[in-house]
Amino acid sequence: MLVLLPPSETKKPGGALAPLDLDRLALPVLGPQRRSAVDALIQLSGDHAEAARVLGLSPRQSGEIEVNAALDASPTMAAIDRYTGVLYDALAADTLGPAARRWLGAHVMIHSAPFGPVSALDRIPAYRLGATASIPSLGSLRRHWATAVTAALAASGAPFILDLRSEAYAALGPVPSALPSVYLRVVTATGDDGAVRALNHFNKHAKGALARLLASDRPRIRSAAGFARWAGAAGVEVRPGADGVWTLVEEKSGVT
Repeated sequence: MLVLLPPSETKKPGGALAPLDLDRLALPVLGPQRRSAVDALIQLSGDHAEAARVLGLSPRQSGEIEVNAALDASPTMAAIDRYTGVLYDALAADTLGPAARRWLGAHVMIHSAPFGPVSALDRIPAYRLGATASIPSLGSLRRHWATAVTAALAASGAPFILDLRSEAYAALGPVPSALPSVYLRVVTATGDDGAVRALNHFNKHAKGALARLLASDRPRIRSAAGFARWAGAAGVEVRPGADGVWTLVEEKSGVT
């Protein structure tokens, strides 16, 4: 299986590994799109006022422009360790053992805005760019990435994709319709009557906890039915839905 995660706006700074090498990232067929996106972001950083406007930065966040300006030269760390926030705090990859981290590297991709989907263990620098941004010299990220990412996923060899991305990042590379997949939404139970509703915090937390449980169990899942069987055995409540959109009920699932 292949698990697709969204990135996070918040990231750890710095790193101890060599600068970005686009040729060493997963899905190397995306090399041209990665190079043009990185170059456009670096170019944008030369105009602070325009960069602040495009990236939606406040004056207190202006340091993020210098971070982008150094994309090709700044140190890197594994993508799974770079991101912070609710999802990645719940995943807590830095507390997993070597086997679980290897599983993440082989089965999890994080869909970044400047690099496209990268392996959990691919080495990336800190950056600032969101899915909905439109860089003047590049255009909208959806137009830049969507077709190329969909084709790369189709050629990846993954027998089944579990898509945990937000809608904004899923739009940057829809899963090919011919590829077996599940797009998982998260809801939380709100009372004894069984009512559920979507909440952003629980959505992110549950996805991170689910990714951690998968990495810890390291199951061999090759289909939606296989995912459903594993989830049931693991105490994760998932509900199949139409068109491959499933629901995870956070409070009752054991994914906490």
